[in-house]
Amino acid sequence: MAHIGRRRLLAGAAGLLAAGAVAGPARAERVAGGRRGAGPAEFRGMWIASVENVDWPSKAGLSADRQRAELLSLLDTAVERRLNAVILQVRPAADAMWPSPLEPWSQWLTGTQGRDPGWDPLGTAVAAAHERGLELHAWFNPYRVANHTDPDRLAETHPARRNPEWVVPYGGKLYYNPGMPQVRQFVQDAMADAVARYPVDGVHWDDYFYPYPAEGEEFDDDAAFEEYGGSFASREEWRRDNTDTLVREMSERLRRIRPGARFGVSPFAVWRNDDVDPLGSHTRAGVSTYDDLYADTRKWVKEGWLDYIVPQAYWQLGHPTADYAEIVPWWARTVAGTGVSLYVGEALYRCDADSATEAWRDPAELSRHVRFAKGYPEVRGHVYFSAKQVVADPNGAMARVVADHYPTPVPPR
Repeated sequence: MAHIGRRRLLAGAAGLLAAGAVAGPARAERVAGGRRGAGPAEFRGMWIASVENVDWPSKAGLSADRQRAELLSLLDTAVERRLNAVILQVRPAADAMWPSPLEPWSQWLTGTQGRDPGWDPLGTAVAAAHERGLELHAWFNPYRVANHTDPDRLAETHPARRNPEWVVPYGGKLYYNPGMPQVRQFVQDAMADAVARYPVDGVHWDDYFYPYPAEGEEFDDDAAFEEYGGSFASREEWRRDNTDTLVREMSERLRRIRPGARFGVSPFAVWRNDDVDPLGSHTRAGVSTYDDLYADTRKWVKEGWLDYIVPQAYWQLGHPTADYAEIVPWWARTVAGTGVSLYVGEALYRCDADSATEAWRDPAELSRHVRFAKGYPEVRGHVYFSAKQVVADPNGAMARVVADHYPTPVPPR
C-alpha cells in the first residue's frame, strides 16, 4: 500500500473526502449500513496522538502514501478491537492536519511546519472512519503553540509570529494567552474551520487550558489581567472565567455550525480534592483542574456546555492518593441528571510487564476497571490512551478487555 503512487493516492483520498463530505451520513445510518452491534450501545474509543509523532505518523517526513497507510491501519485496528470511535489529534500545536487558511500545516507531518504534505489527513480520516462504521472526533489543543520557546522556529506566516503579543513562554513551551479575547476568538476560528469543512462526529479537547504548573515560574499574563481582569476579585477567578468563556462559546458555536457533532473534553480527572472543597473527590492529587489549570470542569458539566466528558482516570484501583474506585463514582455523581455522557479515560500506556507498579503489570487491571465502571449506569464507555498501545498491547491488557467486555461490535452512545 505504501507504493501505490502519489497520483493514485490523492485520487483515492479525494474520493473518500467527497463521499464523506457530500453524503455526510448520520450516525444511525452508518451503524445500520456498517457494523451493526448485537449488544447495547456504548462508547469504545481510542486516542490517536500526533504531537511529537506519539501515535501517528510514526515519524515526520514519511511519504503521503505511507502516512495514509499508517492512518488507515490504525482505523482497521480499532475495528479489529471492536472499538467504535477514534479521537484524532488534528491541531496539536497551533497548526493543522488539514488545509487550514488560518494556520500552517503541522510539522509532525513533513518535519517542516507549513509544508504541504500532499494530501488531506483529516478529510481522509473522516471518510475512512465512516466507511468502517467508526465515529471520528477531531481533537484540538486550544492554546499550545510550540514545544519550545523560540518564535523564530515557527513558520514565517504563523499567527504567533504576526501577533507576538498573543504568546507567553512558560515551562519551556510557547502558549497563546487565554486572557486575551482576540486569542480566544482566533483559536475558535481555527477549530471552527475544520468543523465547517468536514462531517466530524465530535470536537474534542484534552487537558491543556492554562498550562500545568512549572516549578519556579509564573505564567506572565500581567498585562492582560490589568486590561481585562478589573471586575474580578482575583486573578484565579479571572483565569477560570477565561476558560469558561472559551468552553461556552465553542459549545454554542459548534451547535450552530454542525448541530449533529458532539463537544467533549478529556480533563485531568481530579476537579478538586475534598480536603479543599467538600464537593471534591476523596483524593489527594497534587494537581487539580480547578486550582492549577483554571478549568472548572464540574461547572461545564452542570451548565450543559459539554455533550460528554472523559476524565483521564489514569490510576489503578487502590491507588493511595487517586484511587480509580473513588474517581469514577465521583464523576458518575457529577454527571447524574445533566444529560452529559461520561466516558472514562483509561491508561493503556501504563500497562506494561516491566512497570514499576505491580497493578499495571497485571493484564487484568484494565478489565477490572471496565467491570467496576459497569456498576455505575452514568458511565457510558471508555477511551484508551493511546493508539500505538492498542496496536502493540505490550502485556495483553487490551486483548483482555476485548475478550471480557467487547464480544461484539456495538454502536457508540
